[in-house]
Amino acid sequence: MASGLPGFTQTRIDTNGIGLSVHRAGTGAPLILLHGYPQNHMCWLNVAPALAERFDVIVVDLRGYGDSDAPPDDDAHTTYSKREMARDIVGVMDALGLARAHILGHDRGARVAYRLALDHPDRVDRLGIIEIVPTGDFWASWTADLAYKAYHWTFLAQPAPLPERLIGADPVGYIDHTLQSWTLAKSLDVFPPAALAAYRRQAGDPARIAAMCADYRAGATTDRHLDEADRAAGRRIAAPLMFLWAETGFPAQTGHPADLWRAWAENVQDASCRSGHFAMEEAPQAVLDAFVPFFAA
Repeated sequence: MASGLPGFTQTRIDTNGIGLSVHRAGTGAPLILLHGYPQNHMCWLNVAPALAERFDVIVVDLRGYGDSDAPPDDDAHTTYSKREMARDIVGVMDALGLARAHILGHDRGARVAYRLALDHPDRVDRLGIIEIVPTGDFWASWTADLAYKAYHWTFLAQPAPLPERLIGADPVGYIDHTLQSWTLAKSLDVFPPAALAAYRRQAGDPARIAAMCADYRAGATTDRHLDEADRAAGRRIAAPLMFLWAETGFPAQTGHPADLWRAWAENVQDASCRSGHFAMEEAPQAVLDAFVPFFAA
């Protein structure tokens, strides 16, 4: 069926015990795009058609987001761990007959992407990361100023149902505030109307609000512990890595975000752009300039 991304078709793939919504277009080397919070596949609207001119582009709604299933969380917060989400993406690759692919992720999707590269190194050709540093490193970098700006990391991770109830009082207002406050211009105008409508519609589903909170509960527990164990074991990302960070985004607050990635990966390139957190919508050309040559190399 038709997708909200021009030229893409949407299908459903059942894998790892859930159903995932997948959008696909283009020919060439396979390139999987993974969105972040509080968004879905529509965050790629400004760049996916251009990428599809060079690559076989596969855009996945992560579990709990978009049109994918939103299973309930478990007590140990593994259901929305990035390890489990990475298994989802491996399942999508298996269903599509892809032995390997390039992976590009933003925000939460970037956390899935680097976990995929760590847990399944034989499936990742090149790894693209937009606007995050590794989960364990981000927690370790917290100062009073960063805690103030990234308050959602602790708010959303509070035990259920506190954040769900508070967000549920005005879900669209909360999502609008989050989106607007993380942009450079402090404006919703940077988001294409169709994308903004998709984010607002998603926010109206209590199951998806619960899934977003579960995503961050996993980040505060399971994901952080996995990073710490990998760091202690000396595990590193083998795939070449390209890191794009916004000059006013969250990674920039850690001081030297590219250096954090160089401690995790063998081969790291980086670039910055004049943008807030949502680079694909605020600075789409910068995203294309960074990643088209990287994935085409």
